[in-house]
Amino acid sequence: MASTPGILSEWPWKPLGKFKYLILAPWVIRSTYMYVTKEDPRERDLSTFLIFPFLLSRMLHNQIWISLSRYRLAKGNNRIVDKSLEFDQVDRERNWDDQILFNGILHYLVTHILPNGTNVPTWRTEGVIMAILLHAGVVEFLYYWLHRALHHHYLYSRYHSHHHSSIVTEPITSVTHPFAEHMSYFFLFGIPLLTTTVSGTGSQAVIFGYVTYIDFMNNLGHCNFELIPKWFFYVFPPLKYLMYTPSFHSLHHTQFRTNYSLFMPIYDYIYGTVDKSLEDLYEMSLKRKEELPNVVYLTHLTTPESIYYMQIGFPGLASRPHDYSSSKWYLWFMWPLTALSSLLAGIYGRTFVVESHRFHKLTLQTWVVPKYKKQYFLQGQKSSITNLIEKAVLDAEEKGVKVLSLGLLNQTEESNAYGEVYVKRHPKLKVKVVDGSSLAAAVILNSIPKGTTQILLTGNLTKVAYAVAFALCQKGIQVASPKDDEYKKLKESFINVSSSAETSNLVLTKKYFQKVWLVGDGMNKEEQVKAPKGTIFIPFSQFPPQPFRKDCFYYCTPAMYTPASLENLHSCENWLPRRVMSAWRIAGIVHGFEGWNEHECGFYTTADIHKVWQATLRHGFQPLPITFSCLEV
Repeated sequence: MASTPGILSEWPWKPLGKFKYLILAPWVIRSTYMYVTKEDPRERDLSTFLIFPFLLSRMLHNQIWISLSRYRLAKGNNRIVDKSLEFDQVDRERNWDDQILFNGILHYLVTHILPNGTNVPTWRTEGVIMAILLHAGVVEFLYYWLHRALHHHYLYSRYHSHHHSSIVTEPITSVTHPFAEHMSYFFLFGIPLLTTTVSGTGSQAVIFGYVTYIDFMNNLGHCNFELIPKWFFYVFPPLKYLMYTPSFHSLHHTQFRTNYSLFMPIYDYIYGTVDKSLEDLYEMSLKRKEELPNVVYLTHLTTPESIYYMQIGFPGLASRPHDYSSSKWYLWFMWPLTALSSLLAGIYGRTFVVESHRFHKLTLQTWVVPKYKKQYFLQGQKSSITNLIEKAVLDAEEKGVKVLSLGLLNQTEESNAYGEVYVKRHPKLKVKVVDGSSLAAAVILNSIPKGTTQILLTGNLTKVAYAVAFALCQKGIQVASPKDDEYKKLKESFINVSSSAETSNLVLTKKYFQKVWLVGDGMNKEEQVKAPKGTIFIPFSQFPPQPFRKDCFYYCTPAMYTPASLENLHSCENWLPRRVMSAWRIAGIVHGFEGWNEHECGFYTTADIHKVWQATLRHGFQPLPITFSCLEV
């Protein structure tokens, strides 16, 4: 909100919450019914019928800009402002679609109030020309002075400061304003639309074309990366005064008292309010190259819908943990787009960047393998996935990356021997491949309640499970395995790394009386039923167990809180809450900070667990509360 909110700051339908979209339902139903039931094509009001599809297209238009902007900013090329974007800005800009709803209501009202508001023709040349002239000569001029007025202390503190709270702009920052401010903007933008409609020169081209132009230019000016090439202004020099650039408007958000124009800088040039550093910033942004990371976290898609929960997806979803047990109702209506994204992921066939962070001297990036969780278990996909991961390792080597940590199913014994395959194939690798098992094991060991004397270990065994079981046995804690094959594997691993002394604390049991369970993938409901009331389930797998017992406690997958100095963190990692990262991801960051000159990959290669844990704490990462569960989010 603004620093001292004025009247009409809140949107009138805010109390409706998620049901705010229903305010358009009567209009949409009526216009659709009237269009479908008319037998004579000449009586069908196409222009009114198209209002709702146009509103949906506007949402898609804005979302394309959001995804493009976040993708480009993650790569770093042509970035304008380097400051951090945080969760508070994402929350503040969550209602960016309110202005589309407001615009839709106004469209429908016009069709009922004005005599020329219905059955609008597709094209009227005189109306198009009139709209262009009115925008350039009236709307731009009035907006310039309105914008300057909004920067007066009285109006700025009550309204416009809400918009300027976002120093690092995103496309949807352009429409983040209090309701009263939006009313004034729609009054201005309505001048060309209402004038052409009343004069009988209106057309669908003017109505839909003009609003699309406003959306395009708004998104362009707030995208925070420069994309207007210099030759654009060499070909037609007057464009300098008729079209702004992202650099132009970015300066308004950082300097505040310059570059007030809407889309045409001509009035800033006339009244002498152009920022003097404009040319330098524009040149510098255009020359800025793609940012080279120091540490890369290599993850993958989990479900076809998971793309929406990533930073380049929907801001509202990306800023909250992904609940895999339920799906947002509106995502069901997006199945064509979901199917298209799945198809493009398969065609693209290489990793892509989704996040970029700054942590003191390190630049961090997250790369995504375009494969889903189910594909990792398909025999026909294993070769393709292995090649994609190897290609990512070689790309990281070429870019000079110091550390690449393997996340989720990109590191398993079956697929690549916890990354060891790539190290053996390329023995001269300078980039250090990290599977993060040591830190994951350390997080689990420090999550076990003090005073625990026995635990039960079940589920598909992993490198982390072996390391944790061995460390617990060394401490004198009894580790019970309920399955013969798992027990034999654990016992053999103990003998391979030490004497048989530790095996005395490893037992085979068919009794499920232990109150602390270490669980991995493969634990089923039948096993959960056997657990005593109040049992604590601590997962050692990358994916959390499916909760079944309401009288038990389910801990989060190995993860830690990130320090405040880790910048530009405004999306959640899968099911983890805000500002929490998985241990496998943090392990790569710590490896890069410490400058450790060895790989941490392969089944028998595990770094000193205590050493990794202490280094992680030293760099500001903090353990989650002992009773913390992902279910609490």
